[in-house]
Amino acid sequence: MAGDAIQVAPDNYKVIEENDRVRILEYRGGAGATTEMHSHSDVVAVAVSDIKVKFTSPDGQSFEAELSSGQAMFMPAHEHSTENIGGTEGHVILVELK
Repeated sequence: MAGDAIQVAPDNYKVIEENDRVRILEYRGGAGATTEMHSHSDVVAVAVSDIKVKFTSPDGQSFEAELSSGQAMFMPAHEHSTENIGGTEGHVILVELK
């Protein structure tokens, strides 16, 4: 299993709150920023700024997601690497469900 996002990409992720029900992370990554393979539990991502990212799973399959500031998306528990394929810094708040 892939490592925890905080351990794998500490320059991009930081914990801003954690309790027995959720862990809230902040992600920041400049244009072209990448992270190594890591895992998330079920997660809600809310874009603070516009962002376009490419997620690649361990089997090599990938998909792109584009979120406008204020837009949210849900993803079930998964492993992926991330690449900011947009032209600006991406800023996202992630709420991981426990």
